[in-house]
Amino acid sequence: MSRNVPAMGKAKTIAIKAKKKAPDLTDLASVMEWLQHRVDVERLGASRAAQDAIKLDRMHRLMHLLGDPHRAFKSVHVAGTKGKGSTCEMTAACLEACGYTVGIYTSPHLIDVRERIRINRQLIAQADFVRVARTVADAEAKLDPAEGDATYFELLTAMAFVHFAEQAVDIAVVEVGLGGRLDSTNVIVPEVAAVASISLDHMQILGDTVEKIAREKAGIFKPGVPAVAMNQGESVVAVFREAASAVGAPLEIVGRDIDFSIRVDPTAPGGPRSRVSVFTARNSYEHMSVPLLGEHQAHNCGLALAILDKLSERGFKTPEAGVTRGLATVTMPGRMELLRTSPRLLLDGAHNADSIRCLMRAISAQLHPDSMVVIFGCAADKDIDGMLRELALGADKVIFTRSGNTRAADPRDLARRFTESSGKMCQTAPDLPAAIDLAKRGVRRDDLVCVTGSLYLVGDAKAMLQARARPT
Repeated sequence: MSRNVPAMGKAKTIAIKAKKKAPDLTDLASVMEWLQHRVDVERLGASRAAQDAIKLDRMHRLMHLLGDPHRAFKSVHVAGTKGKGSTCEMTAACLEACGYTVGIYTSPHLIDVRERIRINRQLIAQADFVRVARTVADAEAKLDPAEGDATYFELLTAMAFVHFAEQAVDIAVVEVGLGGRLDSTNVIVPEVAAVASISLDHMQILGDTVEKIAREKAGIFKPGVPAVAMNQGESVVAVFREAASAVGAPLEIVGRDIDFSIRVDPTAPGGPRSRVSVFTARNSYEHMSVPLLGEHQAHNCGLALAILDKLSERGFKTPEAGVTRGLATVTMPGRMELLRTSPRLLLDGAHNADSIRCLMRAISAQLHPDSMVVIFGCAADKDIDGMLRELALGADKVIFTRSGNTRAADPRDLARRFTESSGKMCQTAPDLPAAIDLAKRGVRRDDLVCVTGSLYLVGDAKAMLQARARPT
């Protein structure tokens, strides 16, 4: 802080460094209040405050004050615009089935913040969550005030790393929050670094082309650390190869340098299911059943198998039988999640144009609805026109609404832009409960209601439906 004092007839500013005081964190409510008073880049989007908060020096300093917990466990690091969460879940499940104690750190959460920090997919206990929060808060209080307060995501990342170190996990699967190069998670030196699909998102922060975004994502590559990436456009792959070469990371592209194939099993229980194969000099993962719906999930599964193969080269045992058992246990709340039947209600956190396109294709191929009503809401700083274009191609009816996120776009503006671009009619609802009630009045048993456009909207839907299901 600073104060003004008179000196020789003029005001003179004297900077005074004030020692921070750690908050008194005694329960979950006090921890949540502490976190919610910090800059939350996920919710601020492309604001100036969000961009100013993205730095790595403060995170390195915080780790040092905590005794460098991120160096106490082995890890896998996964970046990407879309698919990184699914890749993390499949990788973690397979490692657990192979006998390892596996930490997993993902973002954002749908309902409970503790979803982000899990061991063997079990949420961190409330008591542990509060305790590690106190540990991190005490360390953060020792930061130089000139470094500024740690962000919401930095604090949660530090809490996850402290928890994984304390519990002595065999390995942690860590999902990048935003970008890669400057992301808080990028303090780790993993066993394997991986990059999933790249598309336009967070353009004001990461860049306005896929090549610029790919360069930020490739910032997780480390010298001598094996890297694998999903096959995609030539320009993006070229960026990956250039970035890997610059730091001395051996890189392989799934489907180019790693033998990868997909086939569809039309006789699988519950409808057609993708099966993938990955063959390397060390492993043969043949006709593995993809646990999540959609062709895009087959590519995510292939990336997860490539990660497991690289881990096997670094001392981890990842046999085909264990991997098969692990994949069979994978679920992803909020991703092609069918919550109700008659009529069917599907939740999917697709949040950019490519994700909406994949979702529309997956619904058509897997669920075959007579008619589909989409309840849609998104952040105002997204590629709205791109998402609306994909909605117009796939949905029979659209209801625009908003989540509780402060970045949420106005439903009336979404409806206007949708009608102007597509010529189709649509409806609006002021909030999600009103949107779902509106959708239910216009569907029959074999129709589908799909809530999408934002993980925040999907989280709100899950919380609302759980509350409605509780006995009064």
